Amino acid sequence: MSIKIYVGNLSFDSSESDLNGLFEPYGVVDSAKIIVDQFTNRSRGFGFIEMQNREEGLRAIQELDSKDLGGRNLKVNEARPKTNSGGDRQRNSGGSRW
Repeated sequence: MSIKIYVGNLSFDSSESDLNGLFEPYGVVDSAKIIVDQFTNRSRGFGFIEMQNREEGLRAIQELDSKDLGGRNLKVNEARPKTNSGGDRQRNSGGSRW
């Protein structure tokens, strides 16, 4: 069973190959993706790793969470599905406008 891992607090200079190399010692990495701003194409400081083996991924999370990389403490945990936090509320059609 595979696992998807969130990696936060990355240096804005980190590349996907840097991210891949960080996790390779723990097992087979299926993909490494750094999330970039759609307008500037600049890193947003976080990314995702997909690993083939869940146990290897959990070990990587345990060993890499809070690790210093380039002067920044990484935040590493199992990725959770994105949820709607209510940020795209619809305006009500009657009464006051905001």
